[in-house]
Amino acid sequence: MSVLAAAGLEPNPPAGTYPGWGALTGGSGRVIRRILALAGVAVLGGCAAAQAPAPPPPAVTVVTFGDSVAAGTDCDCTPFPDLYARRLGARSLNLAQPGSTAEEVTAEMDTEEGTDAVRGASVVLLMAGANDLADAFEAGTGERGYAQAADVVQREITAAVARVRELRGPDCEVLVLGYWNVVEDGDVARTDYGANGVAEAASATRYADDALRRAAAAGGAAYLDTSAALRGPDGRANPTDLLAEDGDHPNARGQEAIAAAVYDVLPHPPQ
Repeated sequence: MSVLAAAGLEPNPPAGTYPGWGALTGGSGRVIRRILALAGVAVLGGCAAAQAPAPPPPAVTVVTFGDSVAAGTDCDCTPFPDLYARRLGARSLNLAQPGSTAEEVTAEMDTEEGTDAVRGASVVLLMAGANDLADAFEAGTGERGYAQAADVVQREITAAVARVRELRGPDCEVLVLGYWNVVEDGDVARTDYGANGVAEAASATRYADDALRRAAAAGGAAYLDTSAALRGPDGRANPTDLLAEDGDHPNARGQEAIAAAVYDVLPHPPQ
């Protein structure tokens, strides 16, 4: 029924043929007020029936700073930060750059893009330090060189965690990731380095991981040792099947393994 019909009127009747028409045109305004009142009821009823849906929950954003492992170098696949975000149904902002040292990762955080990313992050993943120790390994400086490089890694990653806390506060999870190896591993490493070189690589990796573990602890961040993901629970498995042809970077299966390990640590990040 139309609003006019509900008011006892029909639209545009011939003058003088309908009792209500004179009331409408005669200046009393009573019928006009009746029409407006009925129209208001109809509008309010429509609004009540079509209430706005509840707003969606805030989006979870995973922000990553790191080196070639986090960037997905040489795997021709989706890198682990994006795979982890996919498990959460979250957005991934992966700022990892191949070749980055710990100092370069910390500097990236202080760029406009990096700062804005941290301010909007629910989770920040940090994976850097392998290139620092790889340089010492290739220079052949031994334990002394590893210790010096590890000191730099610890200092820079400690600063990176502190920077996240400064920009984002406590409502953000920070995860520092260690390495299964800072250089080549598996069959490729045995061919390229020999037994002595493999032992040196393991030593360099321990220095890196110890530095990263201390940096995480200093800032109250979580730490993940990725060696279990690629080398098994006891760290002794051959990771060749999880590595790219270069023996240095994870392949698609390796990236999946790291993503699963990250999810085990942080399955329910804050929003």
